[in-house]
Amino acid sequence: MDFRIVIDTREQEPWSFDCGTVRKKLDAGDYSVDGREDFVAVERKSLPDFVHTVIHDLDRFSAELTRLAQLPHACIVVEADLDNVLRGQATEALRGASPASVLGATVHIAVHNGVPVFWCGSRQAALAFTDAYLRMVVREQAARRGEAEGGHG
Repeated sequence: MDFRIVIDTREQEPWSFDCGTVRKKLDAGDYSVDGREDFVAVERKSLPDFVHTVIHDLDRFSAELTRLAQLPHACIVVEADLDNVLRGQATEALRGASPASVLGATVHIAVHNGVPVFWCGSRQAALAFTDAYLRMVVREQAARRGEAEGGHG
């Protein structure tokens, strides 16, 4: 299988992957897999962007969350460390939001929308997580298809 990661055309600071990539407009998320855009998506957020989106612009972001929630596999990846946020070590990036409100928004998204939020600690760790996540979803889907086509039972 030709594994290519799709990068949304609106993504302003795209990651550089060690595999083929293609730029396309995605209906949900910033990253997906070519040919599986209706199956998996990852929404990337820097800490300032996450805070702005979930605290100050949640009405607009709720439409994106609804689109992500409709996919079998979707998540939000934050390029920051939640522990640093909760310890008050990221106050500039919080732009006036309290650490408790950022945590509350994170939990709300996971519970209300069913979209997990992964705090990856850094941009590089978020890239590595996203690459592994997209590959694992594709492998799992291929394995399930193989089981279904193999007619076990």
